[in-house]
Amino acid sequence: MSDRDRVLAAAGVSRETAAALDLYVAQLARWQTIKNLVGPSTLPEVWTRHVADSLQLLDAAPGATRWLDLGSGAGIPGLILAIAGRESRPGLRVDLVESNSRKGAFLQETARLTGAPARIHVARIESVVGRFAATEIVCARALAPLTQLIAWTAPLLKNGTIGLFPKGREAQSELTAARETWTFEADVIPSRTDSSAGIIRISSLSDQLP
Repeated sequence: MSDRDRVLAAAGVSRETAAALDLYVAQLARWQTIKNLVGPSTLPEVWTRHVADSLQLLDAAPGATRWLDLGSGAGIPGLILAIAGRESRPGLRVDLVESNSRKGAFLQETARLTGAPARIHVARIESVVGRFAATEIVCARALAPLTQLIAWTAPLLKNGTIGLFPKGREAQSELTAARETWTFEADVIPSRTDSSAGIIRISSLSDQLP
């Protein structure tokens, strides 16, 4: 069984969603030659390194329909979540924030082709994050250290938004560093795709330490 088939079987998606994810992967390969969207060495492992890694976030927030993905880049995880959750979560909407206009163009075209319930915002995070007060989940992958992610999303986290931030083996050290600046409640969800990685889930944020 191929990586693709294993990932799709584990996710339990419909034929239509599988076709949309196939289209996403094809678009990623095509645009990779124009704009370096992902690390070239990861492209042959796109289903395990990127698709499956993104899909696990849906299970980390069952029922959530309002998502915000920061520094979306190639749409990982935001666009993949929008494609995969469209059928299973009525009313799903994912807002993707990306400052690079060429990456934004990839996201716009791919969201249109796949019919993903995604809105693309080509802007800097700090200039738009305040618009998403009603967001249930904010996520970001391979974007910045946790301390910086909290600084960007503090207005949301203080208002009840949950933060889901995939991290590698540095998850615990980033938590320790962030607690030197911020007061918050968090846990680490073990990653299904990398035994040394985890998803930092921030469930509340009190304030910045003096």
